[in-house]
Amino acid sequence: MNHIELFAGCGGLSLGLESEGFDLLLANELSPMAAETFAYNHLGVDLGKDNKLTTNPIYWISSEFPRDNLANRLKENPVTAAGLDNRHSDIAELDNYYLRLRRSLLVGSILDLNTLLGKSKLRKALKEGLGDGEVDLVSGGPPCQSFSMAGMRQLSNQRNSLPWAFAEFVRKIQPKMVLLENVTGILRAFDVDGKKYYAWYEVAKTFALEGYIPLCLHVNAKYTGAAQNRPRFIMLAFRKNVFTRIHKNSEDKFLNEALENSKQFFKLVSLVGEKLEYGHLNCHDIDNGSTLFKSKFFEALALYKPRNKSIASAKDAIDDLSSNNKKPSQYVYKLNNRMFSNTTAYQNKYKEWKSQLKNSGLPTNHEHRGNSSKVRARFRLYQVLNHLQSSTTTNEVRAFLKTGDKSKISRQTLIALADKNWFLNDNGERIDKASVETLLNLLSRLQTKKQTQKALIGDKPAPAALSIPDDVCHYDDQTQRTLTVREIARFQSFPDWFVFRSKVTTGGQMRKFQVPQYTQVGNAVPPLLGKALGQTCRQLLMLAE
Repeated sequence: MNHIELFAGCGGLSLGLESEGFDLLLANELSPMAAETFAYNHLGVDLGKDNKLTTNPIYWISSEFPRDNLANRLKENPVTAAGLDNRHSDIAELDNYYLRLRRSLLVGSILDLNTLLGKSKLRKALKEGLGDGEVDLVSGGPPCQSFSMAGMRQLSNQRNSLPWAFAEFVRKIQPKMVLLENVTGILRAFDVDGKKYYAWYEVAKTFALEGYIPLCLHVNAKYTGAAQNRPRFIMLAFRKNVFTRIHKNSEDKFLNEALENSKQFFKLVSLVGEKLEYGHLNCHDIDNGSTLFKSKFFEALALYKPRNKSIASAKDAIDDLSSNNKKPSQYVYKLNNRMFSNTTAYQNKYKEWKSQLKNSGLPTNHEHRGNSSKVRARFRLYQVLNHLQSSTTTNEVRAFLKTGDKSKISRQTLIALADKNWFLNDNGERIDKASVETLLNLLSRLQTKKQTQKALIGDKPAPAALSIPDDVCHYDDQTQRTLTVREIARFQSFPDWFVFRSKVTTGGQMRKFQVPQYTQVGNAVPPLLGKALGQTCRQLLMLAE
């Protein structure tokens, strides 16, 4: 089976899908920085060293610079580089030799790629799977910050149009099946002129209008084995004739119930069109009793859902990285040696990782970042709040940190904080047995408007929002620091041999278009979630044969 990966990022979903037998036809990614990581691992191409892109399978859809100026291509703003007029396009210059695109990476905007698909020969080549007959799966996670509950939730944000660009690509290529991933926030309604607007439902209608029957899920990466509480919206959509064969061949009552709902929704969309009101399609929620996850076709997505199954914790993921004497957990061992051992990325990077480990004792991307004494003092406070596990105490402390209003924090809370706990002052010095007055003065000096900061809890999965490194600190009382790229990658279920390239972090105006290592990891689909989805997609496609 084959697949095309859109919005590929650094390649987490591709890694999971390939581990379940999907062969990559080509991938598309807007950011040159994320593309550098994808190319290094999945294609074995080091864009940091090869300055000419001669025979490499990396093609820019649109760039301000020619193909022999790779250094500037890697640094350019992909938004301003988009648009095919007066731009260099490697694809447009292929002169119809489109089979060269097999197992390649296309860097640039999907909007420009859709424009190029207007060329009948390119569209025909992709529609025929670059020689495979047709495309089995088109997958990807359109950028979703404006849907995220952690972000600004802007209905008008231009990034919200990207799922529709995804649908346009699907209409032109006609794969058997589609896999779309997005943040859980896409399920929550926007309020538009007093009316509720459900983005996920609109996306499902769009694909239905293109002839694809949607099956929508709300899943969580922690149930697939990742050490992260990462809920995600997933839409699987089937070309009508493929859906018909799946429905006809299925003897699984849980799957058939879900397919029947999708079928009725598709019929209504065919009759009413895009004006169909909300409420005719189920989103099967793994935490709200959906029976779909009892189906053998979806069991990989609920592998760690039963109560007798142990969900991987933050400590399982990163405890060995705090000391050379600690052995990796079974979680880490499986990621590094078993889960993805049949992938091209494993073949490209495993031996290199073993050599690196032998020489230094630590994997790549594990450089610690410096934190000021004041930040470390605040991190220690968050660690103490975790130990107390009191929502009242936490809420009062955070309210005081935000406002400096002493009426927001009670003496009882200050006493509870001080009891049997130690702190760091804003000079980095340890304070034992702090008095209420000392503690109040310390909190006054640690004020911050940033309310998303927290400390990890060692025996629980990591939280979902980890793309901004300063938002989370280590759980270990002996270290008050932010997490490394490798530690966050471990939570996401990336193996240690998967190397992240380009800048480690960025700031200021460059945040608008640069995708450094922390953001690459934070935005990625966890490979174990990708693997579970790959198993589900493979089994459903086999059912259609």
